[in-house]
Amino acid sequence: MRFLYRRVLFYVVALWASLTINFFLPRLMPGDPVSAFAARFRDQISNNPHMLDAIRVELGASTAPLPVQYLQYLNNLAHGNLGVSYSEYPTRVSEVIGSTLPWTLVLAGTATLLAFVIGTLLGITAAWRRGGAVDSLITPLTMFTYSFPPFFLAMLLLYFLGGQAGWFPLNHAYSDGEHIGWSLSFIKSAADHAVLPVLAFLLYSIGGWLLGMRNVMINVLSEEYVTMAQAKGLSDRRVMLRYAARNALLPQITSFAITMGYIITGLVLIEDVFSYPGVGYTLVLAVQGQDYPLMQALFLLITLAVLSANFLADLLYVRLDPRVRAL
Repeated sequence: MRFLYRRVLFYVVALWASLTINFFLPRLMPGDPVSAFAARFRDQISNNPHMLDAIRVELGASTAPLPVQYLQYLNNLAHGNLGVSYSEYPTRVSEVIGSTLPWTLVLAGTATLLAFVIGTLLGITAAWRRGGAVDSLITPLTMFTYSFPPFFLAMLLLYFLGGQAGWFPLNHAYSDGEHIGWSLSFIKSAADHAVLPVLAFLLYSIGGWLLGMRNVMINVLSEEYVTMAQAKGLSDRRVMLRYAARNALLPQITSFAITMGYIITGLVLIEDVFSYPGVGYTLVLAVQGQDYPLMQALFLLITLAVLSANFLADLLYVRLDPRVRAL
């Protein structure tokens, strides 16, 4: 329990530090976001100079001292008030995130889970049977695709499988004319549009999971308890999975937790290539449109996801390795 208390305290402090940085960072950037927003209405403002003051009030842009703004910021967060989006005015930031987050969770979550499972299983097999087919063929092939930037793989798939072959849709998350719902037509359309983004992510990331698991697994196989298990006459399958792979999974779980935390950002470059309406694509549009409230909310969402994922990883560590409980 002492370990758990220390970890909870650590994450509470980390969350407070993240909230503070998230507050000050946009305010340290050059320029005035409200003025940039108001530039789109320069004609109306020139005829009505007091309109800019009304825009500041509606967007929640305070002119109070920073300590007062900081307290207002924490109070707004406590009440779930993330402000109004500049780029999609007058839509609230919470509504923008609510409409894009499910797409990212489905796409990035599915892709990350598949990459972790496939890469880890291939890594276990490659380490257990070094010099075999998986180790000699699959490992170098996945490392070759891992060396390419994800957006480049996405563009190749988009050109050859989408444009030239015409097997898959080129962009967006579903076909025009489809209505979001649980109908078979919509589900099939959404699945067809997700194939290329998921495939691009798999080609990019499987090699990293495979190589990481293979290297740790090789080190674990040299441990005495693995040799003892083999000397007892246990089956190769049991030794490989229960003794070697279980202990080799610990570093993988840490990496997986961090990666799962970052799926909230979406597959930013991949979503941008396919114009997939997820959080990553929304973040790109927010940066291009100088939408500070939306950027700030997305960065906060990323922070919460990463901290939560790492906390769950700590709990899994305790479950998989009882020695951690004594720390």
